[in-house]
Amino acid sequence: MGMKEAADAAVKTCLNVKQGETFLVITDTEKENIGKALFEAGLDVGAEALLALMKPRTRHGEEPPRAIAELWKSVDVFLVPTRFSLTHTQARKNATDAGARGATMPGITEEMFLETMGIDYVKVQENCEKMKRVLEGAKEIRVKSRLGTDVVFSVEGRSPVMDTGMLHRSSDFGNLPAGEVFIAPVEGTANGVIFFDGSVAEVGVLTEPMKVEVKDGNAVRVSGGGAEQFKKILERAGKEAYNIAEIGVGCNFGARIVGNILEDEKVYETIHIAFGDNSTIGGKVKAGIHLDGLIKKATLIVDGREAIKDGKWLV
Repeated sequence: MGMKEAADAAVKTCLNVKQGETFLVITDTEKENIGKALFEAGLDVGAEALLALMKPRTRHGEEPPRAIAELWKSVDVFLVPTRFSLTHTQARKNATDAGARGATMPGITEEMFLETMGIDYVKVQENCEKMKRVLEGAKEIRVKSRLGTDVVFSVEGRSPVMDTGMLHRSSDFGNLPAGEVFIAPVEGTANGVIFFDGSVAEVGVLTEPMKVEVKDGNAVRVSGGGAEQFKKILERAGKEAYNIAEIGVGCNFGARIVGNILEDEKVYETIHIAFGDNSTIGGKVKAGIHLDGLIKKATLIVDGREAIKDGKWLV
């Protein structure tokens, strides 16, 4: 698959961009080639295509320039290939609240773009729907792993969200590449210990596990692989960055662990837990940062029943 074919898959299949729709591509100087390919695909289908080019943000969750945020609210469809994630920003939330549909593509590389846009997203959607049914109406989630992960969250009153890659209706939103189901734990309820052994955002693939101790909804101690780098990121972002923001399940059978969390968190038979902002996914914390960590071969227990055992789905 070449750049044109990958861009066509995103624009035509995943987003179903139609003639006459206002289609916005937000990109930065590091991802400009992908942005231009998506822009040209929008022109090809007859959309009123717009390309907004900015300098890269400095971290995941940092807001875009005000002019772009205002423009974003006025379009029908959007795609956002950028170095750092705009997923958990108020600008993105305001755009989808206004009815725009689309996807962010944080950290996307040309290699990933070419490899993942050819995946059968109908099958990915089927996996997402299965896991969403497991999480709907749940009160408590527990995650365990053979390395020692054992952490419990309340999710009572919170709704699971699917990221299927098929974004055809007003306000539909997700990532591309896609393939996860996630939910925001109730603030202050997470307790236990997490051992990340896959990858961590802004750290990359882990050569040794990272241990995170959690108390009353916040990370209180970080040690092991990549710990010093991760702690510096959290410290710079402020106290809200330590919030346990998300528990998610990878549903994409074609995704691989490559050290880029955009793809890593979608890997089938993995679970991820995120820190920082959850205000855009049903939570209450605005942190200006959102960082995910990956657990391989984890066990997911929902209201006392195992849904995943050592990575193997039981649903």
